[in-house]
Amino acid sequence: MSHQEVHQPHVAATAQVKEFTPRSVVLGMVFGFFFAVANAYLALKIGTTVSASIPAAIMSMGILRLFFRNATILENNIVQTIATVGEGLAAGVIFTIPALILLGDTPSIGRIFLLSSLGGILGILFMIPMRRYIIVHEHRKLPFPEGTACAEILKAGERGTRGAATLAVWGVIAAAIYKIGSNALFLWKEAPAWVFGFLKNSVFTIDATPSLLGVGYIIGPRIAGYMFAGGALAWWAIIPLIMNFGLGMQPIYPAHTPISQMSADDIWDNYVRYVGVGCLAVGGIFSLIRIIPLLIKTLHVSVTELFGGFKERAHLPRTEKDISMRWLVIGSLAIILFLWGLPTLPMNLLTIVLLVILSFFFVAVTSLTVGLVGSTSNPVSGMTITTLLITCIIFVLLGWTERLYLISAMTMGCVACCAITMAGTTAQDLKAGYLLGATPRLQQIGEIVGVLIPSLALGYTVYILNQAYGIGSSIMPAPQATLMATIVEGVIHGGLPYSLVGAGAVLGIVMIILGIPVLPFALGVYLPLSLSTATMLGALVRAYVNRKHAEHITVQERGILLSSGLIGGDACIGIAIALAALWNIIPADAPAKLPDWVSLTAFVLLACGLGFLTLRKKEH
Repeated sequence: MSHQEVHQPHVAATAQVKEFTPRSVVLGMVFGFFFAVANAYLALKIGTTVSASIPAAIMSMGILRLFFRNATILENNIVQTIATVGEGLAAGVIFTIPALILLGDTPSIGRIFLLSSLGGILGILFMIPMRRYIIVHEHRKLPFPEGTACAEILKAGERGTRGAATLAVWGVIAAAIYKIGSNALFLWKEAPAWVFGFLKNSVFTIDATPSLLGVGYIIGPRIAGYMFAGGALAWWAIIPLIMNFGLGMQPIYPAHTPISQMSADDIWDNYVRYVGVGCLAVGGIFSLIRIIPLLIKTLHVSVTELFGGFKERAHLPRTEKDISMRWLVIGSLAIILFLWGLPTLPMNLLTIVLLVILSFFFVAVTSLTVGLVGSTSNPVSGMTITTLLITCIIFVLLGWTERLYLISAMTMGCVACCAITMAGTTAQDLKAGYLLGATPRLQQIGEIVGVLIPSLALGYTVYILNQAYGIGSSIMPAPQATLMATIVEGVIHGGLPYSLVGAGAVLGIVMIILGIPVLPFALGVYLPLSLSTATMLGALVRAYVNRKHAEHITVQERGILLSSGLIGGDACIGIAIALAALWNIIPADAPAKLPDWVSLTAFVLLACGLGFLTLRKKEH
């Protein structure tokens, strides 16, 4: 545990600083409600959410400094910790609950509250025993982009030093101006694309958003490079091959259109994404196998604590104290028994056993994944899809093909997805707390408390938007949930493209044999190429900065602060634009006024600005 010995948090473990206070809890819950509603709308519209930790930290600093002059950095950290629950739960709910609606089993607001809150708390509890390995032991190896960025912004705000604060502010301003130009004024397209006809309609596309540029800078060229390689293979090799050999006028399941009439996006959505699911499953299993020895050591320490009682924990420093393992076991068992025994939830004993095993597995995987590539690129839907695949295949092997089991599998998927998203959120928050010197136990309690209001708000949000627009319509397409409903029906009723999932698994095994880190590569295969391309540009800026001043700590800190500002500004304005579209102040989408090359030029100039400001005044 040498990393733990070397690491010096911003607030010393011996310091007694105000942290879990009524004002920080109330403000965090208000922000959690806001981020839950905004991200629910965004996820139903385009199938993604925006990170809440950094905008919550920025907003918290502004409000607490305005009304309470004596607010501490650890109070601000509690605010952003509780606020991120809204964003995490929004993804878990919106990726799955609409699938139940599409399958004809519209859940009540009360059921949505139970599934999301219990699933979210289960994910938090499952993640806590892994903190000592993933956050502490792997401190120098897992970058945790959003968690690191959030800690840097809070430290800059507390220092009040002109240079540090100005850097983050410049990043926020640049991202805000850029986002307004692309998504509110529609001057240029956010995701320009070029089709290469001579390469069987291969596509070059880039999701030109400031947040991805910042994430790419923080995760660095190595991880981003593997992600980009996976995306390049999927979009510049697999898709052209499918186009070349898939000619004919007969649709091939799961698509309903002949391949000859499909675009590259259609082929990725209908076929390549399943390859990514198989590759991700292998990557997740391999990653977990590699860390099993250290996870066993971590769990051994936790079990020792469970039977050692509170006397053992009393000697730990403040920054090492988690919620007691005793309470973790009691809480987890209570939730599991409640889910099994509640008559309104259609889950039998086997479904509950699968829920526990698969949720714990993917909680470990997602905690590692957000450490590698951040919450923005974390493939939560891929893990949930894998959970549904395994569950439905077991049901089919047992002969359980009635509609009851279809709904049972999807209900279990809702709980598992909420657990997975909340585990990733918790990991990012605990990383920020580790860097700042927060008390893990108080952060974990804050996460659990913060689940309640967003869970209730999301039930009403889904109900209102379904009544107003109809989930599954062109206005609220709910792309992730639509895919999951398709998969559950495909497996239970037959016809799922197992060959594509198997091909992805084989691809993952090949990457392992070649010594290539399979998880970031699999992320590239599964995610749209536009995300990997934008992240790669940020990583190239980091590579250039490293080449100029690889060991200069001040330069690296400047780059992280600027990148943090880009992520925060993009997220804040993204949520504001989502709300403006919800209130019909601006249209949700419109054609760009300028050609695609302007989008690429503007994004490259933003990247150049990031590099220039990072290297500027390096002597200080």
